[in-house]
Formats: sequence, structure tokens, C-alpha cells
Amino acid sequence: MGGNVRKGERGTTVCYADRFTPKEGDNAPTGLDGEPRQIAFLKRFTVFNTDHCEGLGDQSMTAVTTWNEALTLPVAQALIEATGADIRIGGGEAYYAPQDDYIRVPRPEHFHQPINWFRTVFHELGHLSGHRSRLDRLPDTGFGSPAYAREELIAELASAFLCAELGIVPTVRHADYLGAWLAVLREDSKAIFRAASQASKAADYLLAFVQEKDRGEAEA
Repeated sequence: MGGNVRKGERGTTVCYADRFTPKEGDNAPTGLDGEPRQIAFLKRFTVFNTDHCEGLGDQSMTAVTTWNEALTLPVAQALIEATGADIRIGGGEAYYAPQDDYIRVPRPEHFHQPINWFRTVFHELGHLSGHRSRLDRLPDTGFGSPAYAREELIAELASAFLCAELGIVPTVRHADYLGAWLAVLREDSKAIFRAASQASKAADYLLAFVQEKDRGEAEA
């Protein structure tokens, strides 16, 4: 685009976490079953905002997008319907019941903004993706345990990833979640990377329902 980072600006470090399976060979690591073992890796990048740059001219505005609730709400509803999840509306709490594999969420009018109802459902869909019949990720321990806090972090990141994919601007979660997350992060400096990796898989799993539905409609 012909511009450059302005002298003296400081970037932000971001990390990409994933796993890969080495190609078969003499040096490829294997597990106890003799199968190739996956290796985790982190890539670190330094990124800058366009506000840190100069010489971009009007081109810097081409990437700016605006949020339109009239467009995003139907898209969010389409994702929820495509998953086929058992969502029961009513009551005063939002939760996922893994034993019976259903989501309970209060009525939309109980939320200050309509979009936050969808964001909450996305969070619970994040949990639903971890059911043993799906990604098999849910912990055996209950509320208050470190494993439960990690799962909550995964579900919230999955909700954030879904919102980003659909162009939705959500609000942050209630502060009572943050304390549990911070405890996990202080205990394990790499927990955020593992959670982000699992959340990415959960978001991809849920988005695939929409893609599959779109393919079916196109073929029909």
C-alpha cells in the first residue's frame, strides 16, 4: 500500500498456537501406540494498527467495517438453527446441560441488547461442541474447579471467534468470570494458547454446520 510504520511506534505481540503431525520418517516422533505424535508449536508476531502507520492515504480506510444489527442478527440466527442444538428458552440462567445435551437460555427481552442473547447462546454452543459425541472436551469436574474455569475460557473465546467471523460486536462477560480465568492464567502461562486453540476448533466445528447447510441448498 506504499506506507510504513511511523518511527518510534511500538507494536503488540500476538501468538498463534496450533499442532502439526510430522511427516513419516526415521526422526518422526511416535506415541506409545506407534502412531505419529502431534507436536504443539507457537508462532510470535509483532503487529501494528494502521494508526501507527503513515503514507497509506485513503487506502487505509478500505479495511474499516461497520456493524449493522439488521444484517448480523439473521446471520447469527442462521448459525444457531444450522447446528440443530436443543435450545430451551426461559428461566433466569443460561447454561449447557451435558447430561441431557441441551442449552437453557433466558428470553431475549431479558438482555439489555438483543445481540447479547445471541452472544450468550454462542457461549453455550461452545460448551455443546465439547460433548463426548462431538469434540469430547468437557471436564469431569464441576463449577469452581480449574478444569471448569478452563472450559469457561474456551467457551467464551469460541463465542468471541464466532462473533468476529459473523461481524458481531459483543459486550464483555461479567466480572465474576474474570477472577477464575486469571487464576488459571497465573497458574499456567500457556493456558491461554491452549484455550485459544480449543476455542478455534469449537468455532470451526460450529461454523461447519452453516457451510454444510449452504452446500445442501446450493445442490438442491
